[in-house]
Amino acid sequence: MSNPASPPAAGVLDQGPELTFPPGFRWGAATAAYQIEGAATEGGRTPSIWDTFSHTEGRTVGGHTGDVACDHYHRMPDDVRLMAELGLKSYRFSVSWPRVQPGGTGAANQAGLDFYRRLVDELLAHDIEPWLTLYHWDLPQPLEDAGGWPARDTAARFADYAQLVADALGDRVRYWTTLNEPWCSAFLGYGSGVHAPGRSDGGDAVRAGHHLMLGHGLAVEALRASRPDAQLGITLNLYPVTPATDAAGDVDAARRIDGLANRFFLDPVLRGSYPADLTADLRQISDFGHVQDGDLKIISSPLDVVGINYYSRHVVAAPIEEAEPAAYWRSPSCWPGSEDVRFVTRGVPVTDMDWEIDAPGLVETLERVHRDYTDLPLYITENGSAFVDAVVDGRVDDPDRLAYFDAHLRAARAAISAGVPLKGYFAWSLMDNFEWAWGYTKRFGMVHVDYDSQARIPKSSARWYAEVIRRNGLAAQ
Repeated sequence: MSNPASPPAAGVLDQGPELTFPPGFRWGAATAAYQIEGAATEGGRTPSIWDTFSHTEGRTVGGHTGDVACDHYHRMPDDVRLMAELGLKSYRFSVSWPRVQPGGTGAANQAGLDFYRRLVDELLAHDIEPWLTLYHWDLPQPLEDAGGWPARDTAARFADYAQLVADALGDRVRYWTTLNEPWCSAFLGYGSGVHAPGRSDGGDAVRAGHHLMLGHGLAVEALRASRPDAQLGITLNLYPVTPATDAAGDVDAARRIDGLANRFFLDPVLRGSYPADLTADLRQISDFGHVQDGDLKIISSPLDVVGINYYSRHVVAAPIEEAEPAAYWRSPSCWPGSEDVRFVTRGVPVTDMDWEIDAPGLVETLERVHRDYTDLPLYITENGSAFVDAVVDGRVDDPDRLAYFDAHLRAARAAISAGVPLKGYFAWSLMDNFEWAWGYTKRFGMVHVDYDSQARIPKSSARWYAEVIRRNGLAAQ
């Protein structure tokens, strides 16, 4: 494990025998529709790009699909009761666009909306705050057939869909997130092709990124007009990007990757502009002719909160000849215009995803967003780790995941002490689920899921997290 961030100085928050969080700090867990719901063809739901992608040979490990997943669609009341037993105060879930609006256009599918009405009512009945994400990567397949996110019209269709959901749930849902991790949708879906829809074109990825943000801004405008009391935000997956050495080439490599991973989204959403160095880096990929007058004003529509997903750090270096091929998010095709940058591993502990464990990087990320971009309330909307788990005598002990959570919560606590307006933490994930292209081979959950029987077993990390919530803090070290 990385060394956890040092606890804050005495007097900033109540020290006592524990490291306490501020009163009202929001404790929750997160999931995504395609990863847990199942019921892929029930209740009027039609295919998304992830249905198509996962049913295409060679796209996912073992040919796994989300057809059944965790069967949450049928087991939702029991799952909400489990959330209540764990003491969750908030639950971050996503709405399946093709369940609510088959085909991505036209009238709402009331049977699909009814599922989310029941979910919200069940959460409220258990005093759990619904935290709704409109888009967690499941674009309706007909919209992809019409051009997908590289096509400008998809942004307008997203705003229409947002309005349908707001009309149905806006009287009971206060917190709204437009997009989850648009970097993944754009650069993994249209750049490297390792995520749905599986296209590999750097120019398409850049256009997709812009139109995702345009859709975000249009959705914010629609939601603001119809639900002025709603708390609106976006969730970005952010990384500290560190040069491998102080050499000029490594420093420039870090600048380039930081531009694509972080500033590509932070600057338009929170500053209303693209960084000049980023557009220069992408000159051979895109002339940004898809950016129309007024787009950036829409994209930077005022928000109420900012969500940050944090998992790891990027350490990068200048190009060398005959570099070893890289995979997944290290793949050159994820980084158009900077394909030759090398991602360096440091020999530190990693998760089962081969992501380096770096809790201090969370402090850096939170401080940077607050210092350089916004005074808005920040929320950690995802943070978690995949490890190999085993059921032994009906129990699942996961000390590595528990230690990961502990270190990152201490980092979050340190960020608060440093003045960051961090207001909540959502563990990823509530339960084991369909981990996208990795299928069911990677487990992020605090609750173990037997995919054959669908039995749920809270892991030791879940029992530990329940105690953290109860105490609103951590044991002092």
